[in-house]
Amino acid sequence: MKSTGLILPRGSAVKKNEIRFILAIAISWTLIDFILFLLRLGTGAVPDRYADPEINNTKIILWREAAVFIVSLFVGYFLVSVLRNFLQNTSLLVNLLVKTLILLLVAMVMNFFIQISYSVFIENRNLKTGVEYFFYNTFQARWLLLKMPEWMLLFLLTLLAIEINTKYSPGVFLDIMLGRYIQPKDERRIIMFIDLKNSTPIAEKLGHHTYFKFIRDVIFCISAGIMEKEGRVYQYVGDEIVAWWPSSKKNAKKCINSLLQARKVVNKNGEVFKRNYDILPEYKVGIHEGVVTVGQVGIMKKDLVMSGDTINTAARIRSACTDTNQKIVVSKEIIDLIQMKDWQSENLGPFELRGKNEVIELYALKI
Repeated sequence: MKSTGLILPRGSAVKKNEIRFILAIAISWTLIDFILFLLRLGTGAVPDRYADPEINNTKIILWREAAVFIVSLFVGYFLVSVLRNFLQNTSLLVNLLVKTLILLLVAMVMNFFIQISYSVFIENRNLKTGVEYFFYNTFQARWLLLKMPEWMLLFLLTLLAIEINTKYSPGVFLDIMLGRYIQPKDERRIIMFIDLKNSTPIAEKLGHHTYFKFIRDVIFCISAGIMEKEGRVYQYVGDEIVAWWPSSKKNAKKCINSLLQARKVVNKNGEVFKRNYDILPEYKVGIHEGVVTVGQVGIMKKDLVMSGDTINTAARIRSACTDTNQKIVVSKEIIDLIQMKDWQSENLGPFELRGKNEVIELYALKI
């Protein structure tokens, strides 16, 4: 959720992700419509004009799917970029009503383009005839009622994809749909914990309501930096962000660079933070790498959960920032993975983390 007044760098990953998702919606809708149309064509459940031997059905289908693709692009844009922000402060009832009305409008607009393109480009008739044919099909031949179940199912699947994509971060929808994590899986991941610095005095200064807005803006800026470097946000807990990347040298560098990118976004919005809160946020970071177990949990409310010692250690490393008076502390596993030079980090020596019996070698990053 974008906060009022905050800005992103030009060509940010947030915008690029929205564009990719809009294209995915348009391509999916077009492919599904194409498959359903071919099925109806094979069973004869299409208008008589498609049986005319003088009509080139290939040309008809191309025009039809071009119209579907164009309209789907606009639908995807409104669902992903416009309505999600416009309806974020409305009730669920209003949200559903507005989107249902949009579904009806989309169905009519899509049919309008299909009918007009067929009449003008295939039958070589005038625009008026195409409009008359559209109104006949829609209001007299009860086309809308016959097509509504198909469009309703497609629309609901799209909304489901958007909600899952929003809840679990981009790229997780397919894993959820395919049931990849129904059975727990062990994976090597880079885990990063980010926590707001001096959160208690800031909360006392701003008050609960303004502090919530402040946290929302901070999360927006840091999440933008994480997404810019292809990280996935695992969860938000109060003023804390947990993100992850698949374990690799390349992704370890992306993890570190995401902090630099997040700092750029925060600094770019420095005037907004000063004007609204008289505070420029600072944060503490702990990073660790290792094996985590990933799986779905819950009955009434299901969630995708990571567990294991790697998660706990990363959280303790973040807490060690306070004890060591450092902003970014990482484990030796991260240093070895990236192969950092001595001037890029400072060895803090063996450290006994809270709640853990073993000592762990920690490093402070100089970035």
